[in-house]
Amino acid sequence: MKKYLVFDIGGTAIKFAHMTEDATILEKGLIDTIRDNMEVLVESIGEIYDKYQDDINGIAISLPGVLDSDTGYMYFGGSLHFNANLNFVEVLQKRCPTTITLENDGKSAALAEIWKGSMRGVKHGAVIALGTGVGGGVIIDGKLHKGHGFYAGEFSHVRANCEEPSNPMFSWGALGSVMLLTSKASHAKGVEKMDGYEFFEYANNGDQTILAILDNYTQNIVTQIFNLQAIISPEKIAIGGGISAQPILLEYIKKNIDKMYDQMNQGMFKLYVPKVEIVPCEFRNDSNLIGALFHHLNIINDSF
Repeated sequence: MKKYLVFDIGGTAIKFAHMTEDATILEKGLIDTIRDNMEVLVESIGEIYDKYQDDINGIAISLPGVLDSDTGYMYFGGSLHFNANLNFVEVLQKRCPTTITLENDGKSAALAEIWKGSMRGVKHGAVIALGTGVGGGVIIDGKLHKGHGFYAGEFSHVRANCEEPSNPMFSWGALGSVMLLTSKASHAKGVEKMDGYEFFEYANNGDQTILAILDNYTQNIVTQIFNLQAIISPEKIAIGGGISAQPILLEYIKKNIDKMYDQMNQGMFKLYVPKVEIVPCEFRNDSNLIGALFHHLNIINDSF
C-alpha cells in the first residue's frame, strides 16, 4: 500500500502525518508555524520530509488562503501573509523533490467528510469549520464546489452587513470566531483570558452569562446557515472545528435554527423553507489531513 506525508499548515502550528492511501495514520507530529518567513517554513517542512522521503509516494498539504488546487498557485495566503502571488508547490519542490499537492484548509475538511465522514452520499450540502475564523466547503451534486477563482467556501469573508466593507469585524469570520466567543466570555466573567475548554466548562455547568453569549454566537451562525439555504438549498450541513465536539454547541444551533424556521412561518408573509439537517463533522483534528490526502489521490489519479 502506498504511503504519503501529509501536512496541515495552520496559523500557529503545523500538523504532519505519515499516512497510507486509505487514510490510516501511521505516525503524526506537531511543530510551530513560522508565520513571517517563507525560507524557514520551507526548511521546517523539508526537515520532516528528510525523515520520511524513502517511504512516501508524495506530499499532500492543507493550508489557509485562496489557492489554485490544480497547480499549487497561491493568490492569498490567509494568516501566512508571505505566502501569496507565488506557486508554493514549485517553491517547496526545490527542497522536497516529490509530487506535491495543495488544498485550502476549509475545503480539505469538507473533502474528508465527503470521502469518509458525514457527507458521504450527500448531493447538496456544506461543511462549516469554526475556528480562528470560519472555513468550509460547499457540496453540489456530490462534489466539492470550488467556483470561479477557487473562492467558493471562503465563509470568513461573508459580510454580516454593508458597513465598512474593509472592517473584518463585520464579517462572518469575526462573528463566528472562537476567539471572539472566548473574548466576550472572559470580559463578562472578569478574567484576563479564557480558552474554549473553560468556556464550555461554564456552559455545561449551566452558567447563565456564558449560555447567553453562546446563544448570541449561535444565532449569528444560524443566520448565515439560513443564507446558505437560500443560495444552495443544502440537505445537510456539518459543523466542524474543535468546538464541534461539544454537544451543547449543536444543541444551541439546532434550537436557534428551529426558532428561525418558526419565525419565518408566522405573520402575513410566510416563507417555505425546507429544513436542513445539522450534524457534527466526524473528523475534527485530523480532518484537514484526511481531506488533503483525498485531494492528492484524486489529482495524481486524474479523476478529481
